Amino acid sequence: MNITAVLLPVFVQVGLTFVLLLWLGRLRVGALKAGEVRMCDIALGERNWPKRALQFQNAFHNQFEVPVLFYVLVVLALITRKADMLFVVMSWMFVTSRLVHAAIHTTSNKVIWRFQAFAAGVLILAFMWIIFGIRVFSSEVGI
Repeated sequence: MNITAVLLPVFVQVGLTFVLLLWLGRLRVGALKAGEVRMCDIALGERNWPKRALQFQNAFHNQFEVPVLFYVLVVLALITRKADMLFVVMSWMFVTSRLVHAAIHTTSNKVIWRFQAFAAGVLILAFMWIIFGIRVFSSEVGI
């Protein structure tokens, strides 16, 4: 499989993370300038930020949870040459679920919708790991 095709979903996921970070920074600076929060209010904790900033903060932090397993899987799939078209399609499905999850998190924040997007991504990623594991171990035993 073409390395660009395998890595493009990773770049989109990383891009999502940076967009959330930059937006979070903009919201925090704006809140400080508008006087919605004071430096002493947030010096020892992050829960005193306005709700909107907290939404983006949570969405940003979420990019360092389940997606880490995706990054590791992509690296392993490249090293072992187990990335194929199915892998790429499932990668896009996973990243799409992350985009939807972040969009919900930073807009309506409807927990049931957010959970559905999260669960879909987790299931896709779990299947990716299972398929990868089967391919690695079946090639080792010559199946």
